[in-house]
Amino acid sequence: MPDHRRPYRRETEERRREDLIAAALDLVAEGGLHAATVRAIADRAGVTPGLIRHYFTSKEELTRVAYRRLMQRMTSDSAAVLLDAPDDPVARLASFVAASVSAPVADPVALGLWAAFLHDVRRDASMRAVHTAMYLDFRDMLQGLIAALPRVASDAQLRTEAIACNGVIDGLWMEGSILAEAFAVGEIIAIALSATGSILNVDLTSAYKPDRNIP
Repeated sequence: MPDHRRPYRRETEERRREDLIAAALDLVAEGGLHAATVRAIADRAGVTPGLIRHYFTSKEELTRVAYRRLMQRMTSDSAAVLLDAPDDPVARLASFVAASVSAPVADPVALGLWAAFLHDVRRDASMRAVHTAMYLDFRDMLQGLIAALPRVASDAQLRTEAIACNGVIDGLWMEGSILAEAFAVGEIIAIALSATGSILNVDLTSAYKPDRNIP
């Protein structure tokens, strides 16, 4: 069996903490939550099990932080396209929608991690709080992009539209992550733009310029 432990080296406090989070995510991706034991996490990170307590009060806290990191990373990857997106609000929304159903956001490993954590989200109130906060972060970002569209809409309408568009994005993200080979190149993006555009009565398909943005 290959030795996955990280080589020992002196690290800053923050770097060592990040190594523990990365080790936990690696183990969950490979074998589910039950594989991410304290000893396995420590071995993977190249530290002693006792050192984990220096950075986290419990394995459960480390699990919550790891889940938050996963969700933050996916939201950040979706939002990264906005840095170079054009000023036009329709084009910005189109770029964001496309990024949210494309690599690196759409990824079988990320989907497997998300699914593995869902058991704890259902049974643990603290994990549910993390899930709620991360869901709202993404949905609020999406709602802000929708609100910027050149049209009149009430707050209630914007909220409803953001929920609906988020549902479309989530579903296509899951399908594209787990069965990428079942779709033609660009098909998931095209469906996402068409479906969310229909909800908003906006032509996102024409506004999307992959040569200027992503992916």
